[in-house]
Amino acid sequence: MRFNYFAMIVTVAALAGAASAQRQPSTPKGPIVIKSKQQVADIQRSLEKKPGNTNEDVVAASGKQTRVAVFHDEKRVDDLNEVHDGSDDVYYVLDGTATLLLGGSLVDPKETSPGEWRAKTAVGGQRYVIKKGDLVFVPRGTPHQRTVTGKGFSMILIKIFEADQPVK
Repeated sequence: MRFNYFAMIVTVAALAGAASAQRQPSTPKGPIVIKSKQQVADIQRSLEKKPGNTNEDVVAASGKQTRVAVFHDEKRVDDLNEVHDGSDDVYYVLDGTATLLLGGSLVDPKETSPGEWRAKTAVGGQRYVIKKGDLVFVPRGTPHQRTVTGKGFSMILIKIFEADQPVK
């Protein structure tokens, strides 16, 4: 009995060692991207010159769980309220002022694509005024809407997806 117990411990230890020896660290899924303060400012200025609300990907979501983009809104009023089931949003304000409606619940939501919900109205949310230098984290499942009525608004959006996004 004592020998069988010892043999079992040695076998389990050997199997655990073999399993850990097979495991390797992950490898990069894409290139490293570094944008200097000047390069981000250049992207922002380029977007400001375009008519309407525009954006440019710094890191596209295709095949990844992350998207990084610079957004510029000339004006954004009466946009639909939205909820993302499978992604978090991080906003870093580069310039201007916007009003965010965050929280509450969507009224009569429509699923526009899998896990993406939109509604004309939301109830129970709270309004926040954000400006240059502010950082906002909007967790998945949170109703949100951005309104811009001033002289324009620029931000960096970092979107963190639950799963790899389809390759385009």
